[in-house]
Amino acid sequence: MHPGRSRGRNYEAELQKFRPEPFLVEFGEYHPLKPIMVTDTKTRRGARKGSTSSSSSSSSVPTDPLSSMLDGTDPLSMFAAASASEAPRIKRDKEEDPLGPDFEPWSSKRGEILARFTTTEKLSINLFMGSDKGKAPSPGSAVSEKVRTRLEELDDLEEGSQRELLNLSQQDYANRIEELNQSLKEAWAADQKVKALKIVIQCAKLLSDTSVIQFYPSKFVLITDILDTFGRLVYERIWTMCSDPRPLPDGFTVDDVNDTAKETCLNWFFKIASIRELLPRLYVEAAILKCNRFLSKTGIQEILPRLTAMIRGIGDPLVAAYARAYLCRVGMEVAPQLKDNLNRNFFDLLGTFRQISGENVQNQLVLQRVEVPEYLTLYSPAINWILQCIAYRAPESLLTEMMERCKTLGNNALLLNSVMRAFRPEFVAARATDFIAMIKDCDEAGFPKHLLFGSLGRSLACADPPESERLTILNEAWKVVTKVRSPQDYINCAEIWVEFTCRHFTKREVNTILADIIKHMTPDRAFEDAYPQLQSAIRKILLYFHNFSVLFSIERFLPFLDMFQKDSVRVEVCRSITDVFLKNQVEPTRDPVILNAMLHICKTMHDSVNALTLEDEKRSLALLIIGFIRMVSFGRDFEQQLSFCVEARATFCNLEPVLVQLIHTVNQLAMETRKVMKGNHSRKTAAFVRACAAYSFITIPSLSNIFSRLNLYLLSGQVALANQCLSQADAFLKAAVSILPEVPRSISVEGKFRSSENFLLDFINNFLATLLVVPDHPEHGVLYLVRGLLNMVQDYTWEDNSDAKVRVYTSALPLLAAMSQETYLYSIPKMDSNETLYGGDPKFLSEINKLCETLIGQILDHLKALSKDESIRRQGALAFSLFGVVLAHGDLRNNKLSQLSVNLWNLSHKHGYCETRMSVRTLECIKHQAQQHDMTHLTDVVQRLALQSRT
Repeated sequence: MHPGRSRGRNYEAELQKFRPEPFLVEFGEYHPLKPIMVTDTKTRRGARKGSTSSSSSSSSVPTDPLSSMLDGTDPLSMFAAASASEAPRIKRDKEEDPLGPDFEPWSSKRGEILARFTTTEKLSINLFMGSDKGKAPSPGSAVSEKVRTRLEELDDLEEGSQRELLNLSQQDYANRIEELNQSLKEAWAADQKVKALKIVIQCAKLLSDTSVIQFYPSKFVLITDILDTFGRLVYERIWTMCSDPRPLPDGFTVDDVNDTAKETCLNWFFKIASIRELLPRLYVEAAILKCNRFLSKTGIQEILPRLTAMIRGIGDPLVAAYARAYLCRVGMEVAPQLKDNLNRNFFDLLGTFRQISGENVQNQLVLQRVEVPEYLTLYSPAINWILQCIAYRAPESLLTEMMERCKTLGNNALLLNSVMRAFRPEFVAARATDFIAMIKDCDEAGFPKHLLFGSLGRSLACADPPESERLTILNEAWKVVTKVRSPQDYINCAEIWVEFTCRHFTKREVNTILADIIKHMTPDRAFEDAYPQLQSAIRKILLYFHNFSVLFSIERFLPFLDMFQKDSVRVEVCRSITDVFLKNQVEPTRDPVILNAMLHICKTMHDSVNALTLEDEKRSLALLIIGFIRMVSFGRDFEQQLSFCVEARATFCNLEPVLVQLIHTVNQLAMETRKVMKGNHSRKTAAFVRACAAYSFITIPSLSNIFSRLNLYLLSGQVALANQCLSQADAFLKAAVSILPEVPRSISVEGKFRSSENFLLDFINNFLATLLVVPDHPEHGVLYLVRGLLNMVQDYTWEDNSDAKVRVYTSALPLLAAMSQETYLYSIPKMDSNETLYGGDPKFLSEINKLCETLIGQILDHLKALSKDESIRRQGALAFSLFGVVLAHGDLRNNKLSQLSVNLWNLSHKHGYCETRMSVRTLECIKHQAQQHDMTHLTDVVQRLALQSRT
């Protein structure tokens, strides 16, 4: 626009004029959250025409969703009401099930046992599945015939054909057992109950086989899964029979069970009682123990002692121990209050320990080449479970009794270990010194003492022993731990005691522990087989040491980290350290101990990045490193802060987000310098700001993301302008203009390719806004940056059928109009813009005029080219946009400009695509402006602007 056509602006007066006036609002009874009451009047359909007494109903209805909660009809209120109605039933269920969430279920131990007790020996499965010659009795048969038929089926079961699977690997064995479990379910679903029972009996028989004794605990887990399935199927079957005509209540009694269900239940117990061999009869009856609820109130209480006594007939102590464990497991599920039976099983188990040193067991161990310590560990899952059941919510006096029994048995190490793991940690911690004395008296050959100290350490990690005993406990424990020769056994125990040390002692003791671990794990690179334990030790240290100045001053901490040689593990450890640092380091730091250590840790994460690293992993690592950089502050020592950024740039050069953060940090540093100096720039301060600019200018070209470079060039240029560094600002802005041709037509955003056009337009608009305060370079001519930008826009390869170039031209017109004003809309303190340099020079205004005419001509030519049907909507939008610019910035007293505005309005409304609401509001705004004394000429313009509809 010609300067003569650009209206003069008094920005301060305009601001005051259009500032909204405050006014008092009287709400009365109105409140935005108050329910809106609507009166709904309905006329009865059958009312006579003209009747004055038509029936109507007036009801106040809350129509907003928030008000519905006031009458309790919202979903949350309804849920609360339902929960209240369910409360009595839930309370009743809890009363019937004394086992609380603090009782660790068997299912949580299953995976650990299967993973721990493995073998490479070949396994076998012997199955006597019998024939299917038995026929189901007819419904009219007598009871005696039914019994005789069942006995014949069981005889057939005992005497049937043999199927033997040999040379099975551990995985094959597990697969075969799972196939049997599926076969059981299929037989049950097909109503082949006898076949299902056969499968269960033959699986239970497998528990008598100890030919591969190391695998026995895992075998027990696999086979008892089948027994559990069978027990559940029988119970659900009988429950279903009781559910006609209505289901049993949760707390049902024998009186609620019908006769048919009782007979069926009794038949199952008769079938099981007919099994000849002790072990399968014992296990299968235990599996359906819960079904006694259908027969008798005291049945379970009577049967448990009988089954316990039956186990005494099992000759192999290991087989007997696991049979007791299964009986205790079932007993805890159906009658956890019967503690006497648990105690009886445990005391019977203690009586079998003397069999371990007997000839039969010793010969078996020699035959299978199993050492006694390894054999004793096979008992651990069974003993631990039995003791867990006994110790559950038991009084502290019971622990004292158990300790006395251990002493009576000569401090049996296996038993002592289970006692420490079963009872509450608080009870064990209070007697830690007594347990240490008992451990010392244990036989080292039978059960290694470091395992005992490991169990003690687990308890002490959860509960605190008396303060006066803590150092003695640590010294006594570490005397044993440090003498363990096997690196794997050593680290398994040592990592447990790391937590006790961190919990109660200082960095001195922790440093001693770490040094000892390094000493044991470094020879022969033993640490390579102990990464999980070493990681656990790191986690425990980080749990208690949140003061990183103290943590990193531990002399052996960083050497401890050096043991993590595997890349993935080392990076994971560094990530965990950095994550804890960011969560707990509240204040920025300049502590050299912290900075050096964290730089080392972050460098380790950075150096792990390669061409195969996923983008998500890069992003995650970059966020951690950025978090660390943000926590570094040297206060007003700006030069030291810049030096740190220089070092960080060299260290983290492969992570682009980190470099972007460093550039932002340096720019912020330059602005902080300006604030501190309050604009009084000394020579030293100016040199520092130029150094910051140089840092950014050198770093930005290394970024691969084109928009990161563009935005950072612009930001750095703005910072340089704010600090009166004109040559540096000029360099940044010229660099930004020079790389515009490199912008691709599409870019990847969150993994998807999108057009870059909108991103580029946003950048150019920001760039244009900055150019208002940039003074022209004396050697480059008038408006050289504006011309350079527009030339780049002219030459850029835009998308086909794109209006982006014209939108840029339209955006440039307000800038040029602002540049022609005597006083600019905004400026930078203590820096002269073109308003001061040119002072309204006619030559300067003439250059602006020529450039405006050129841009308007380009826009009008483009509008003419959009006259085809498929382009008229775009034509209208562009014309309306240009009309807004002319209206806001042009002097419409000029006839040509006034006529141009009218033509643009008509063009934008020619085909009816312009939004009517926007057009109406625009006309209202023009009419409002026309009422001002210096804008009366708009009255004539607004009379020539008409709304047109699409025809």
